[in-house]
Amino acid sequence: METPRHFIDLHHIDSGVLQRILEVAKELKAARRQGGRPKLLEGRTLAMIFEKNSTRTRVSFEVAMLELGGNVLSFSSGELQLGRGETVADTARVLSRYVDAIMLRCHAHRTLEELAGAAAIPVINGLTNGCHPCQIMADLMTFEEKRGPAAGKTFAWVGDGNNMANTFIAAAGQFGLTLRLACPPQLAPSQGMIKWARERGATVTLTENPVRAVAGADAVITDTWVSMGDRDTETRYELLAPYQVNAALMAQAGKDALFMHCLPAHRGEEVTAEVIDGPQSAVWDEAENRLHVQKAILLWCLHAL
Repeated sequence: METPRHFIDLHHIDSGVLQRILEVAKELKAARRQGGRPKLLEGRTLAMIFEKNSTRTRVSFEVAMLELGGNVLSFSSGELQLGRGETVADTARVLSRYVDAIMLRCHAHRTLEELAGAAAIPVINGLTNGCHPCQIMADLMTFEEKRGPAAGKTFAWVGDGNNMANTFIAAAGQFGLTLRLACPPQLAPSQGMIKWARERGATVTLTENPVRAVAGADAVITDTWVSMGDRDTETRYELLAPYQVNAALMAQAGKDALFMHCLPAHRGEEVTAEVIDGPQSAVWDEAENRLHVQKAILLWCLHAL
């Protein structure tokens, strides 16, 4: 049996494949704007499982599959026996007999790995506490649409060293971008991922100073200070208050710098309304590009590129 093509994290996939996925996403976006929606996955079915609530992930994956001519089944974790009445691995084995691919959005990264390890079909990471590869692919597509190739450009991450930060570190290793991360030491990103990216020749620096990270950058990225499942809310607000992306911080970036955010955003916390609603903001294009990137990911996973 052929090994399934999983989309788990960026550092698990060849960099050439990742770039090809971006190019196909751009082609599909252009075709859609001209009324073209090729039915490349007709007769295929995607099962989507959500331990965590979702707007963009759910809608973009469902629309992507439907526009490609396929079918979608969507479940909350409470609707399945996943990890309750049966093991995650057994759920993977059963779904592999029914559907063509699984998208899982969950809390623990090990749950995704267990599912993928037992599945005979592709498993796609819709988000875990470890990484969020579909979102970063949409971010890179957005940046390249507006500013050209990401290679050689400087990206500044400001705030929590969370799953998004970890995946941007992987992107630095795969796409040749320079990454500066400004995070409080208590919320630092994965040191193992930084080591991996640096071994790939990437320039990745970590600082506590957001101004130092943002200086002259081509893109400034942040995320919410408190995510679903975080319990140390008050501590997080105290630690991250100096890392708010506001007009003064954006002024330190390059004059054509983009502001990026995976959404949902909390105006007045990690970013001010002036920035997210301002002319440098690319957040709505990022959200749209989830659709196009995920079409390309589905096509790659199902050998239909």
